[in-house]
Amino acid sequence: MALKVHGSPVSTCTARVLACAYEKEVDVELVSVNLQGGQHKSPEYLASKNPFGQIPAFEDGDLTLFESRAISRYVAKKYKSQGTDLLREADPKEAAAVEVWMEVESQNYNPPITALVSELIFKPVFGLPTDEEAVKSQSEKLGKVLDVYEARLSKSKYLAGDFITLADLFHVGYTYYLMKTPKKELLNSRPHVKAWWEDLLSRPAVQKAVSGMVLGN
Repeated sequence: MALKVHGSPVSTCTARVLACAYEKEVDVELVSVNLQGGQHKSPEYLASKNPFGQIPAFEDGDLTLFESRAISRYVAKKYKSQGTDLLREADPKEAAAVEVWMEVESQNYNPPITALVSELIFKPVFGLPTDEEAVKSQSEKLGKVLDVYEARLSKSKYLAGDFITLADLFHVGYTYYLMKTPKKELLNSRPHVKAWWEDLLSRPAVQKAVSGMVLGN
């Protein structure tokens, strides 16, 4: 039975889960949630999928999960013997590095890039004005984070070491959108970060995960 991911092809968090599933070579079904119609806020969805009314939600038989990072960890653990080893649990030091950089993505990288993508991608789609001051301040914050990434990636191919892990895949969705804006220079101006991103984007699993991320159609 295929795992079910209830979400949207354009959703960054849905892409996070899909990239993990595809790297693990897992049979997964994307069940479209009608966001414009408010399906994610419906009583049925709130009761059975995600009480916070967000996507994605995830089903594996009688198990239902929400929160994309938690879902991804579950998939990586359950299917640890197939596909790409995304957690490196056989080596405590490598596993610890994965945990560190997953936290870095969540706590340091995600807040400014989420704000930037909101201003530069999502607001224009909905006909809302971009807050240029917010773009400036969040660009500065993200730039400081990327300086740390540049230093790290000058020593290893990926964030946790010379092997791809969830720590890298967790960056896919929002980075994919940011690279469609002028602020792509935040990554492109840092050669090791640029090489890291281009490597991620070249992976078949990532390409498949972002293939539906087309807004405005």
